[in-house]
Amino acid sequence: MKILKILLLAFMTTQILNDSFGQVPDDIKPLNKSDFNKVIDGKTVALFSLTNKNGMLAEITNYGGRVVSLWVPDKAGKYADIVLGYETLDGYLNSNEIYFGALIGRYGNRIAAGSFEINDNEYILATNNGKNHLHGGVNGFNNVVWEAKLTDYSTLELTYKSADGEEGYPGNLAVKVVYKLTDDNELKVEYWATTDQPTPVNLTHHSFFNFHGDGRGSINDHLLQINADSYTPVDEGLIPTGELADVQGTPMDFRTTKLIGQDLNKASTQLAYGNGYDFNWIINQNVDGLNFAARIEEPVSGRVMEVYTNEPGLQFYGGNFLNGSDIGKNNRPYRFQEAFCLETQHYPDSPNQDNFPSTMLNPGEEYYSICIYKFSIAE
Repeated sequence: MKILKILLLAFMTTQILNDSFGQVPDDIKPLNKSDFNKVIDGKTVALFSLTNKNGMLAEITNYGGRVVSLWVPDKAGKYADIVLGYETLDGYLNSNEIYFGALIGRYGNRIAAGSFEINDNEYILATNNGKNHLHGGVNGFNNVVWEAKLTDYSTLELTYKSADGEEGYPGNLAVKVVYKLTDDNELKVEYWATTDQPTPVNLTHHSFFNFHGDGRGSINDHLLQINADSYTPVDEGLIPTGELADVQGTPMDFRTTKLIGQDLNKASTQLAYGNGYDFNWIINQNVDGLNFAARIEEPVSGRVMEVYTNEPGLQFYGGNFLNGSDIGKNNRPYRFQEAFCLETQHYPDSPNQDNFPSTMLNPGEEYYSICIYKFSIAE
């Protein structure tokens, strides 16, 4: 029965892709779906393809809700896969970097000392980042198999039920995430969640991008703008101190577009703590709802990505913990600062910081978050 279900999922995905596959350019090389067919913990893993009318392709597996490939054109119309990852499911199962392309939860980023209190009750979480809790714990949402439904050629719906006590969190949490590759060349990620007990929730997405193409050199020559006047400084364990600091006069000032690498060599205790950029910026809330968070451009290819979100924060991570030990797609090693992440989020350690926006979700409420990665070509 499990084998039959795998074959049926693969067939359905192939049929939907074939319905629109004539629009996919010849220089896009889709992965072999059979390399992702497996049963993990009694659940079926598969690879799903999303296309749009412009020829873009995103491939996503329900193991961790991972974006495995994302094909985007350059100014000459040539496509490249701009996210790091692997050509097989086994690559993800054996990777040193466990977050490539994944959905992150219940709590994206760090919680100090792996603990927090709700109504004077202390909850002890799994600690997987020194003494701290990171990205949902040892078996966060990046390591689970999501139920998957391909609703049309551009939309994938993923659902997961996180049990009370999972990784130490209280309450049964029902989560739905929808990936959509729109005809406006957006990869849209929407999140919903409900709970039966008060619990902190902070969901995000963790693609590692390189606009040269995955594994094709440093990202420090990319141009970055972040719509933020302030950020949350950290201690040596990358836990926020609670301060909301002005970016003026610091390497954290990306209000005006600059090269990622421009200030990396400046003397900075914060950069030393992060071994480069790995910080949360406080997005300027210019409008109610969806705000512009960031813009990044690679000048040679002309590829541009803008980020929009309803979240108050954005984590910019510059690939500082990549070291070449992971060999990804096309047998390319992923080296130091050869990828960047732009993760929309609430602030790290919010459950322990009274002056940060709350991440508490209560029974009867619905969590909703949205992140839009919008692609274009520089003018």
